[in-house]
Amino acid sequence: MITVAMTIADTNINNLINTNMKKIFLTLTVVGLVLTSCSSDGNSEEGGHEETHQEVDGHEHNHEDHDHGSSESTNRNIKAGAESNMADPIVDAYLEIKNGLSKDDKEATAKGAESLLAVFNVFDMTQLSEEQHLEFMDIIENSKEQAEHIVKSPIDHQREHFEALSVDMADLIKLVGTSKTLYQDFCPMVNGGRGAIWLSEVEAIENPYMGSKMLDCGEIQNKINL
Repeated sequence: MITVAMTIADTNINNLINTNMKKIFLTLTVVGLVLTSCSSDGNSEEGGHEETHQEVDGHEHNHEDHDHGSSESTNRNIKAGAESNMADPIVDAYLEIKNGLSKDDKEATAKGAESLLAVFNVFDMTQLSEEQHLEFMDIIENSKEQAEHIVKSPIDHQREHFEALSVDMADLIKLVGTSKTLYQDFCPMVNGGRGAIWLSEVEAIENPYMGSKMLDCGEIQNKINL
């Protein structure tokens, strides 16, 4: 009788232990699911915030508000023009921007962009042929947008807009020509590792994307002398 009683008591104790263990396991599982859900919600909120930067005039610079353009080749149907000085004032203003960036000088860069906008406003488009006019307008529209952002942006964003502007300038020179001897240079370190071009009036590499950090980084891709 004593043995049977002990057996029954042991069975009851084991059942009680198993029941309590199941309750503890379920409780821990629920807590774990709640913590995981909170963590996921926190990451979702953090990832959903738009990246903003402070402009020099106190306004926020929102990267999703505009397109920085691309430093890669566009789909423009451009035929090389003959040697001409039509684009020379535009090139001069562009080089002013380039030199400002090479020297890490935000104010000089902005001043160059203002000069570029002024040159666009007085450019005599009657010099263009009917075939050139449409492509020229496409280039200038995009170039103005980049220049406007360069005027008001901090220097790192000036450099981002300069990438697209450099492609525009290369296309413009190809379209209408220039009397200047220029060098098309290439920096492999920017644009997400895809690299970016720029135009220079000097043979020595003076990198506008890297500035004093790596001024001589890059190579000459092409000498432009139409």
